[in-house]
Amino acid sequence: MFSLKPARPTFKSYLLPQVEDKITPEPKIKKLEPVLLPGEIVVNEVNFVRKCIATDTSQYDLWGKLVCSNFKISFITDDPMPLQKFHYKNLLLGEHDVPLTCIEQVVTVNDTKRKQKVLGPNQKLKFNPTELIIYCKDFRIVRFRFDEAGPESAKKVCLAVAHYSQPTDLQLLFAFEYVGKKYHNPATVNGIDPGGGGSSSGQQTPLFETYSDWDREIKRTGASGWRVCSVNEGYMISTCLPEYFVVPSSLADQDLKLYSYSFIGRRMPLWCWNHSNGSALVRMANIKDVLQQRKIDQRICNAITRSHPQRSDVHKSDLDKCLPNIQEIQAAFIKLKQLCVNEPFEETEEKWLSSLENTRWLEYVRSFLKHSAELVYTLDSKHVSVVLQEDEGRDLSCFVASLIQVMLDPYFRTIVGFQSLIQKEWVMAGYQFLDRCNHLKRADKESPLFLMFLDSIWQLLEQYPSAFEFSETYLTILYDSTRISLFGTFLFNCPHQRVKQSTEFAISKNIQLGDEKGLKFPSVWDWSLQFATRDRMLFHNPWYIGKSAPCVQNGSVKSFKRTKKNYSSTLRGIPPSLKNGIIEQEFLPRRNSLILKLKPDFLQQMGSQTNSMEQYFREWFSKPVDLHGVILPRLSGTHIKLWKLCYFRWVPEAQINNGGFITAFHKISVLTDQVDMLNQSLRQYKSSSSLQANCSELDQSRMYFRANGLNDNAGTPDFLSSSFPFSPIGNLCRRSILGTPLSKFLSGAKIWLSTETLANED
Repeated sequence: MFSLKPARPTFKSYLLPQVEDKITPEPKIKKLEPVLLPGEIVVNEVNFVRKCIATDTSQYDLWGKLVCSNFKISFITDDPMPLQKFHYKNLLLGEHDVPLTCIEQVVTVNDTKRKQKVLGPNQKLKFNPTELIIYCKDFRIVRFRFDEAGPESAKKVCLAVAHYSQPTDLQLLFAFEYVGKKYHNPATVNGIDPGGGGSSSGQQTPLFETYSDWDREIKRTGASGWRVCSVNEGYMISTCLPEYFVVPSSLADQDLKLYSYSFIGRRMPLWCWNHSNGSALVRMANIKDVLQQRKIDQRICNAITRSHPQRSDVHKSDLDKCLPNIQEIQAAFIKLKQLCVNEPFEETEEKWLSSLENTRWLEYVRSFLKHSAELVYTLDSKHVSVVLQEDEGRDLSCFVASLIQVMLDPYFRTIVGFQSLIQKEWVMAGYQFLDRCNHLKRADKESPLFLMFLDSIWQLLEQYPSAFEFSETYLTILYDSTRISLFGTFLFNCPHQRVKQSTEFAISKNIQLGDEKGLKFPSVWDWSLQFATRDRMLFHNPWYIGKSAPCVQNGSVKSFKRTKKNYSSTLRGIPPSLKNGIIEQEFLPRRNSLILKLKPDFLQQMGSQTNSMEQYFREWFSKPVDLHGVILPRLSGTHIKLWKLCYFRWVPEAQINNGGFITAFHKISVLTDQVDMLNQSLRQYKSSSSLQANCSELDQSRMYFRANGLNDNAGTPDFLSSSFPFSPIGNLCRRSILGTPLSKFLSGAKIWLSTETLANED
């Protein structure tokens, strides 16, 4: 029998077993690619670029790729942003992106050759840049270094940024390429209908492009003596007026056509708003026909008088004579920008307030508020219609007409109402956004009038926070949106220009428009295009008290409606006749106040109108605030402030960690959320089906900052600062880095290089 056991090995090997060589694959290098929108293309890029983060050290600098597209410049990196605890995400722009229309100056520097150059479009660059500095219109300054990048690639990307950020033709702006994709691809662009006008609250913002929008506004204000006019349909009369607008019912279309030839730009009188007492707010251009001026002016005033129930007279306000012009406002803005961005604080701190006053920016803000308040008195107290008269009727009148309506009508202090106001009084009325925002680099027409308007609204919001539904974050982001070349809202000088230019573009691209009048551009009021739902909650003001707020009382839901007797407990201020607790006969002297201290002999010479105006303001300021009635600005020196969130958000030295207005905003938001939670608990306690239907809006939090429970006593989050929701990290604006301020740059001064050597002009 054979044994089943295996034989024992008789040979022993002393060699190590051979192991097969396993080739380990090299780790894949992640390719840095930009996120592009429909219609966006990359025109140039360069690798191994360093973005400067801090002003005094390079240890926090980021490495990545710098990309220039036909919409923006992007810095793409895998490195996280150092020192930054919070980032407010824009769906259209990355953390390091700058829209091309937001770029004001492109500066290239070569440290070795001690050269610098401000690049314009179609210019040549004779040296290889080692540094690129971008001056932005929103007060940012961004700096890139090319120490490790290819010199030719760095030069090409600098030239591309300079070329595409300074277009010479309107159709070269990115919005045309973006919208063109919609017509080639019938599906929605980026998941959103480009023509939407939806708001963060879900309500639709009226665009006043149709007859029905104007008709609804007439009915809302009760303007019975006015009608919607379609005489300009197809822009047959004036190319700088909307197709539909409101005129006195007594004026026939034939009369309007005849009168239009006498007005500058054929801009006939436009109705803006109607008071409940029948007085109307109207704006019109000057009459250029001197021979017919008195005759036509009388006929227009008679028509406005007949539209008033009491047939009261008309008060005309010549804005060109009583307010600063657009050139003066532009000069003040340049000085303000120089002070807030380019000047180092350590050199100007002692005289900073004097320097701020010398810019005259706050003085001009005060003058617009003061004049608007005086016209509010005319409309509200005297029951007299007001006509705003201006040379072309499309600059200062936009500003004043909007301010008056915000002061008088609480609807325009809501988000949807405010957006409809801008659409009605700025966009459709022919405010020249293209020229005033300088999208095509025509500096002679640039003026920050719209920014000053938002600043004036912020002054009112600061003084009466419970009267406004929107927050200062909303106002700041609205200003930033004027610098994004995607929205048709802020891209054109008038509606006719949009139709004409977009039709020409459609023909050149073989786009079939059908029955549409030109391309349909995205509306800035569709905030879902820029921000997620939760981020849009920062637009809402937690102090706001709505006119009809749902509340639970005795287990049932009721709407708390305010009447004129329901005032806020906050007083407007002490009566002007009170001083140190003692009633005095003479007025309390207040600088630039609506109530002025007048000498007795001068008082005797003043007419009844001035005395009644003083009495109106005196009585108004002596009563508590009616949040849903008229609001008037306080105009003394301490009440008109600098809008720090807008002008200082990119300045690291001005940032207050865990401080500023946002800390109170956070506390009130949490408290409001807890109140909503209590209402929901009461509703669930009763568990009534009718309550479930009436209180559905309370199921979801309205606040950005939310409470963790009814007993939430959490402190202020670490990421909050006075710049919230913006971050100054990576936005360099101090002389230690940049040297010569931008205003001196434009005057031909030499730049102070990062090597602290003066450069020679190229």
